[in-house]
Amino acid sequence: VQLQASGGGLVQAGEALRLSCAASGINLRAETAQWYRQAPGKERELVATMTTIGSTNYADFVKGRFTISRDNAQNMSCLQMNSLKAEDTAVYYCSVLAKGRYWGQGTQVTVSS
Repeated sequence: VQLQASGGGLVQAGEALRLSCAASGINLRAETAQWYRQAPGKERELVATMTTIGSTNYADFVKGRFTISRDNAQNMSCLQMNSLKAEDTAVYYCSVLAKGRYWGQGTQVTVSS
């Protein structure tokens, strides 16, 4: 199983970014996909979850701004991040729960205020 995250970058507050996580060796439609983030000096925290049936759940600090989705044709999980804030600055990781947990390598998101 490999998860390849991409899409991070440097943006200004209020702008948007779209993160993608390409999966190989696993079918994302059959597993729960999640996005986590870890800011410097802080613990890794759960941002968003999408289950196999497409139900979603978000951390309070991103509700209404972030949207998790799944591209079945590309076998990818995506995280659309709108109205970014400086406090969203972190390394973002995609993760899949499938008889164990798999992690992508992380992609840096930096939001300047």
